Amino acid sequence: MFEMKWLYEIILIIYGLSLIGYFIDFIQHNRRANRIAFWLLSMVWIIQTAFLFNQVFIEKSFPVFTLYDGLYFYAWVLVSFSLIINKLFQIHFILFFTNLLGFFILLLYISTSAQEHLQGRGIQLVNEILIAHVTLAIVSYGFFTISFLLSIMYITQYRFLKEKKGLRWMWRFGDLNRLDSYSFKAVTLGVPLLTIAIILGVVWAYVSNAEFYWFDLKTIGSILVLVVYVIYLVLRLVKGYQGKTISIYNTAAFLILLINFFLFNILSNFHF
Repeated sequence: MFEMKWLYEIILIIYGLSLIGYFIDFIQHNRRANRIAFWLLSMVWIIQTAFLFNQVFIEKSFPVFTLYDGLYFYAWVLVSFSLIINKLFQIHFILFFTNLLGFFILLLYISTSAQEHLQGRGIQLVNEILIAHVTLAIVSYGFFTISFLLSIMYITQYRFLKEKKGLRWMWRFGDLNRLDSYSFKAVTLGVPLLTIAIILGVVWAYVSNAEFYWFDLKTIGSILVLVVYVIYLVLRLVKGYQGKTISIYNTAAFLILLINFFLFNILSNFHF
């Protein structure tokens, strides 16, 4: 039972890292990230397939007769399709969102299955999902904070350069293009981490029978923060916004993050 708990955790960690890799490739067309994500997802598929073969050929039971067994088979199908799409079609948009849904389905299956079959270990695993939810959310906020600081540095450097004045130490802020690029990369890392954190939080609330409110201010605030930073990526990639304009938007986005972190936490019915 102890080994099963660790195996579940390893699967989720590998899948989560693969999801981040596919998101980076989706945003930046990074082929190296795509290759790493593909091999990580292949590891998840191998482990899933081993479980599936064990259930079909050893336990003589095809995993479609109950809702939760169906979730496992559904997750396996989505991972299989993702690998095929990645190799044959190179459709990055559908690839990322297929994996996002697959991660949610697999997480839901593992959480419910662990509570049913691992007893005390299952409860511990569900509690660790809550810890992972909070940890990933805060780490994503860390990336957004770095992006915000880089944007502030960009705006300050831009102003001094435009006015052709400033102290010598201002040049230590760095090149404007580099500041803009690093700020964008920080958001690119923060968005998938926050997405995974929200998924973990929703699944934890469902499985643990916690008093969960979709209309709780903290829940709405977290989703709002994610939407705001997704809009940042859309403005950057689709509309072509760069430099001062996107830096000002990024600064406003960070203020929304601060409101969510401090004020909405206080007003929340179930968050700390």
